[in-house]
Amino acid sequence: MKKTIILMVLSFAAFAISCNSKTDGTQMKTVMAVHDEVMPEMGKMGKLVGELSSKEDSTAVGLKYKEARMDLQEAHKSMMTWMQNFGTRFTSDEILNGAELSDEKQVWLNEEQVKIEDLREQINGSIKTAEELLKK
Repeated sequence: MKKTIILMVLSFAAFAISCNSKTDGTQMKTVMAVHDEVMPEMGKMGKLVGELSSKEDSTAVGLKYKEARMDLQEAHKSMMTWMQNFGTRFTSDEILNGAELSDEKQVWLNEEQVKIEDLREQINGSIKTAEELLKK
């Protein structure tokens, strides 16, 4: 009986949070804020790729440069893929104006929030590794 009550309370809380996100666009703003935070890093990543490439060779150190370059390129590719997929799932009115989402799109937004937060970690981690390797 206690488990049932706890599950009901948790379900209601999740529903309330979901409804709140749909009506005021807060979650969409959060997702877009993370995007806006990491998007400017794309230029830095490109410069780091160039610097790392010039130091690559077949030595152990050279291979570390190559690995760091590949991590940056993968993070960049992941960002481009995320943006493309996100743009196909949501309308500009939903993204920019906080238009109400259908239940299906709310589920998608929950997924996209996890993806963009993971992507932020991937981007920041690959930049940190490259800068440390280049001693910036």
